[in-house]
Amino acid sequence: MVEAIDKATGAMSSAELAGGQHSRATVGDFTAADPRMVCRDVDVWYGSKQAIHGVSLDIGKNEVVSMIGPSGCGKSTFLRSLNRMNDTIVGCRVTGSIQLDGQEIYDKGLDPVPLRARVGMVFQKPNPFPKSIYENVAYGPRIHGLTNNKAELDELVEASLQKAGLWNEVKDRLDQPGTGLSGGQQQRLCIARTIAVSPEVILMDEPCSALDPIATAIVEELIDELRQNFSIAIVTHSMQQAARVSQRTAYFHLGDLIEVGETNHIFTNPQHKLTEDYITGRFG
Repeated sequence: MVEAIDKATGAMSSAELAGGQHSRATVGDFTAADPRMVCRDVDVWYGSKQAIHGVSLDIGKNEVVSMIGPSGCGKSTFLRSLNRMNDTIVGCRVTGSIQLDGQEIYDKGLDPVPLRARVGMVFQKPNPFPKSIYENVAYGPRIHGLTNNKAELDELVEASLQKAGLWNEVKDRLDQPGTGLSGGQQQRLCIARTIAVSPEVILMDEPCSALDPIATAIVEELIDELRQNFSIAIVTHSMQQAARVSQRTAYFHLGDLIEVGETNHIFTNPQHKLTEDYITGRFG
């Protein structure tokens, strides 16, 4: 695996990037004081096409890191590399170092199934299983052997639905299909399903893009509560959402991590011209 690279202080100009010259330099401090995940010089390829160029970024404990940038900039590709979801794509390969609690997640001997329990994923479109509300949440703990009996499983299901802010809305209809819930409720059910297996990191790929403003506000409030117990990385097209929910923000452009820093600094005093152009609406 590659060695950790030094913090960089500069990046290439907009013209150089537009011309296809990719920089491995990132403006700002990509490290976290107490990292849960440590990524260094990560490249992602789809066949002969390189989608991510030498990205280094830490995800700290009990923080939300938002990843922003125009469509096709690589932010979702990078997010999926954090729990090896890209393994499911033919021709995709990842190089560099991605560590979870000091362990390389791309080691050949590491089973990606338990990894995805430790690094859970919430997708853009709610995708509850065609099962009851109860079984949606109980499925993961059951296959991973996290409980010893029905009473413990009942308790875990309730606790997960409580953490997802859904318990009071569904406690009297746990045997009904999860697909019968509203869109916002389905997304919270998927979050409950993710946290039921006690992950260390939760990845969210535009989790509110299919939701109405009221459901979005509920999920955003939930994200803030969840960071007390989990590390969260979220991809979002909404800069307002990034500003509301995250402590650090990473701006991607053409597969490069251009700038990263405290969220309020990124949105009020960006250091790179590309970041400034994006957040001020000049492109994207």
